[in-house]
Amino acid sequence: MAEAKRFVCNGCHRTIEAWSDGNPYYIDEAGAKQYAYHPDHERLALCIGNDDPHHCLGCGAEFQVDSRAPVAACPSCGASEIVPSFSLGGCRCPYCKTGKFAIDRDFFCIS
Repeated sequence: MAEAKRFVCNGCHRTIEAWSDGNPYYIDEAGAKQYAYHPDHERLALCIGNDDPHHCLGCGAEFQVDSRAPVAACPSCGASEIVPSFSLGGCRCPYCKTGKFAIDRDFFCIS
């Protein structure tokens, strides 16, 4: 089961939604990534990696980090301040540079 959170900047009010499970994947016969999600347990059992959404706190870029080939810097600007999107709570907003992200307590989703 996965849950979603919505983060809201207390400065510019930008919102970002993120899921706890990322994007689990397996490699098909052709060598291509195929994503599997709940409740498809058969495909999930094939998964060997996870593309996890991340945000750069330097430039605001959104990108995937492959669990089988992790990165330590933003592919757009090279900053080392990257964070999983599901963990943005308390982080400085990369868009307005003055606010911080807080969890929207009125938003709740599970899958």
